[in-house]
Amino acid sequence: MKRTYITQMPDKAGAFLAASRAICENGGNIVRVNYNKAVDIHTLFIEVSADEGQHAEIARELTALGYLPEEPSERQVILIVLTLPDKPGAVEPVLEVINNHHVNISYISSQENGTPYQYFKMGLLEEDADEIRKLLEEVSRLCEVRILEYDAVEKLLDGTVFYIGFANEMRALLHLTQEQTNEVLIQSNRLMQALDERSESPFKTFDYIRRFAKFVVEHKGENFRAEFTTTELQGGWRVHIIQPPCGSNVTILENGGELLFVDSGFACFRDELFALLRERIPDFDKRRRNLILTHADLDHAGLLDEFDAVYLNRDCYENFMLEHRGEPCFREQNPAHAPYSVLSRIISGYRTPSLKNAVIIGEPKGDGLLDAIGSFSLMGLDFRLYEGAGGHVRGEMLIVCDRLKIAFTGDILVNVKGFTKEQYEFNLIAPYLMTSVNVDSKKARAIRALTQEMLKDYTILPGHGGGEAPAGRTPTAVGG
Repeated sequence: MKRTYITQMPDKAGAFLAASRAICENGGNIVRVNYNKAVDIHTLFIEVSADEGQHAEIARELTALGYLPEEPSERQVILIVLTLPDKPGAVEPVLEVINNHHVNISYISSQENGTPYQYFKMGLLEEDADEIRKLLEEVSRLCEVRILEYDAVEKLLDGTVFYIGFANEMRALLHLTQEQTNEVLIQSNRLMQALDERSESPFKTFDYIRRFAKFVVEHKGENFRAEFTTTELQGGWRVHIIQPPCGSNVTILENGGELLFVDSGFACFRDELFALLRERIPDFDKRRRNLILTHADLDHAGLLDEFDAVYLNRDCYENFMLEHRGEPCFREQNPAHAPYSVLSRIISGYRTPSLKNAVIIGEPKGDGLLDAIGSFSLMGLDFRLYEGAGGHVRGEMLIVCDRLKIAFTGDILVNVKGFTKEQYEFNLIAPYLMTSVNVDSKKARAIRALTQEMLKDYTILPGHGGGEAPAGRTPTAVGG
């Protein structure tokens, strides 16, 4: 098992050597290291592969390692505020940390305030800036920490204050648990390390993650403005396309009592989406809801448990089974995409679907760019299924209905020109943080070209953007 240690080390020769020995001597294998002096002169991220017992020994030894400055700094007080649950013993783990670091408390004040939390204001007597910095890092993993005053030690603490500040901002914005907050910090550091190799500013990485989180939060509730279009098709069929501010389109075929959804968007917009559907589709809650999934990316698969039946191909099913086993899904097996995907899970509130309603409708039979994998019938319609070779992501599927002359392409083919203003703004974030939204861009281009040629007489209902005819003609009325 892999674990990332967020360590604090003195800025001197041999510091990492000592940590490396502690890890290796206890059977651990270092698989990733990141240190960025521009962000924090002391914080070092070390990802270690080891079994549970070895990790316990490594953690104990890293905790026991001491890094003291050559000369003691001037004594002063650093004022902090801790946000703790209002329950017996909540402050005890923090006090144990303070005691372990041999730091004296010069001031403490707290009282209940009618909320589930208490705010403990503490003054820490600073004799060793390095020890205070390590203490703050450790306490920030237990609870929210705000630093009110740290005057003379500002230079030594700047990096730690930045990391703690960023973590607290994400915690407050997204209502995260401590475990989720630590995961945000680890994955943000992963992204920073990858983008640093492209000579990108480390602070730009954190800014984009902040923009991602704020965009999602700021478009919830009354600010959820989705474009909703309806078009009449032959034989009494209707197609509804919902374009949320971010996440995939939600496309719905309607004829009679049942509904067929294609993809479901981000999990965080569940309440907003269903309120819109109840407003626009009569007797929505009384109707059977079926869904067919174009691919397993979480911006398409956020609400699968809300449907009576979910139709998906074998690779998408295996993708979710990997998640159930605690293993990286297909998207997260790509090192360049994994940090963004994990952050997206946290920011969008994604949970792995139960699969109790899953129906497997096709599996790969060849190794071409776009292979026929089967067919299925539902609600009186027949659908042909094709699976791409993994240009965008493994399990990508194309769904064709010859009777209605329509095709659902997921992210194999999207309509950028049909993006709403909000979608366009959001779409600038993912390509930067992922380097590319495709696992294999060359292959994705080839699959897209093949799809366009195959469907030149069909109306395209894409995973993002309005519906269109892709062969250079004017977009159809479907999707606006």
